Amino acid sequence: MTDIDERYEALADRVRDAAARGRALTIRGGGTKAFYGRRPAEDADVLDLRELRGVVAYEPTELVVTVRTGTPLAEVEALLAEQGQRLPFEPPHFGDGATIGGAVAAGLSGPRRPWGGAVRDALLGVRIVNGRGEALKFGGQVMKNVAGYDVSRLMAGSLGTLGVLLEVSLKVTPRAPLEITLVHELDEAEAIERLAGWSHHALAMTGTCHHDGRLYLRVCGGERALEAARRAIGGDLMPQAEGFWSDLREQRHAFFAGEPPLWRLSLPPATPPLGLGTTLHEWVGAQRWLRTDATAETIHETTRRTGGHATLFRGHDGTGEAFAPLPDALAALHRRVKQAMDPQGIFNRGRMYGWL
Repeated sequence: MTDIDERYEALADRVRDAAARGRALTIRGGGTKAFYGRRPAEDADVLDLRELRGVVAYEPTELVVTVRTGTPLAEVEALLAEQGQRLPFEPPHFGDGATIGGAVAAGLSGPRRPWGGAVRDALLGVRIVNGRGEALKFGGQVMKNVAGYDVSRLMAGSLGTLGVLLEVSLKVTPRAPLEITLVHELDEAEAIERLAGWSHHALAMTGTCHHDGRLYLRVCGGERALEAARRAIGGDLMPQAEGFWSDLREQRHAFFAGEPPLWRLSLPPATPPLGLGTTLHEWVGAQRWLRTDATAETIHETTRRTGGHATLFRGHDGTGEAFAPLPDALAALHRRVKQAMDPQGIFNRGRMYGWL
């Protein structure tokens, strides 16, 4: 038995012991996204995964990488960059200690999300320990192997409530050779209208942001693609724009410097301005960050009427609900999945919803 196999078995033993005693476990990686969601149970034992580091398999020509979940996210991205590749969902770090397992468990994507896909779209397979202490493997290392694929995707954004992630296999994509950012002076309503029109054309966009009367559009590709985009989109060329998109992804942009609360709205892209407060748009308008004094009930009801939903991203007290209320049928489905994966309810108890 290898050293890593012994670590996996030791984790499984801890889970079996906790399940037998009904003892809650808080699964932790780098802790850079501990603010997201509700606070875990205060009396829970901590299951630290940062020692589960290293690349299990990486063949650049296959566009798939398999890594242990405690591996620093920065190390994974540096490895891929050496081969001219990247994670398609452009995950935020929110700190130097971010791990690849935390990126998957949080399920958060960066500016590239509408074109590169979400975390769940890149997740091809996982190795986990479930709530019974059983070591299980779902999915595969190639896209054509879809056995158990849906179970793998359930782990993305589950905030550690369904199992202990040991390894993840992720689809990767080539980096574009060139990148530019174009800027327009537009108000919120005009930006939404323009983006709705541009989104129907093949313009190689990989990022949009609207804030404070300015619309930023990132375009990637070869020289011809960029020339075509400049003719179609127009606007001023932004110099040294890489730092802008990095600051946006990591919430270092000036908009995020204010005091909480900070809401994250997921809406149909062409939704008109909601008039709830100060906003910053991403994802062609589908993701909107909101600062407001409006009540949670007002925000949830307003976004629900548009066909979207809202999350209290930063600034909650850790006891109330951070995520949008679920319809009864969907809440019942969450409970059934939790029961199947973690029957004793020991993993990150109450982290997603107080009742889960």
